[in-house]
Amino acid sequence: MIVALIVACEAGFWVLLALGLAVRYLLGWRRTSVVLLLCEPVLELVLFAATAVDLRNGAEPGWEHGLAALYIGYTVAYGHYTIRWLDGHAAHRLAGAPRPSRPPRYGMPRARHEGALWLRTLLAAAVALALLQAAVWYVGDGDTSSLRSFQWLALRAAGIHGLIALTYLLWPKRPKDAPGRDPERETVGR
Repeated sequence: MIVALIVACEAGFWVLLALGLAVRYLLGWRRTSVVLLLCEPVLELVLFAATAVDLRNGAEPGWEHGLAALYIGYTVAYGHYTIRWLDGHAAHRLAGAPRPSRPPRYGMPRARHEGALWLRTLLAAAVALALLQAAVWYVGDGDTSSLRSFQWLALRAAGIHGLIALTYLLWPKRPKDAPGRDPERETVGR
């Protein structure tokens, strides 16, 4: 049941997002669009409540409960970012707004961008960890090994993303025509 609800919440997220943007830019109904987009967090609350009820009714904690916590954490951290990004592109395509700016590609601006994305991943992991720990306490003496394994998964994902973001800081990418870049070194491996 939880897996089907996760799939339904993900599908609902995209349906509400598409409806909200279509109503905003094709019909010009800004208030209705805002209402539709504000319904997005309700999906996560429904998933959270269903997971808690499932555990309260005696369900054995399993991977689906861990996946629900990771999904909620990801949506909390990246949901608004995704909506804002798609809103910019919809405004450009459907309403004639200027093209949204792309993320920086080189140097310290790119490192800052990657660092900001990593902070979002850190927030997602923190929310998932908190939800999983609450589930562990809620279950009590039962087998919580699957919930603990998802806690480690959230920590590993944040750690790996942090290492990737750190590489942009330590070895910033430079444009091909940047001074100090050695084109001979770059063609050796090809």
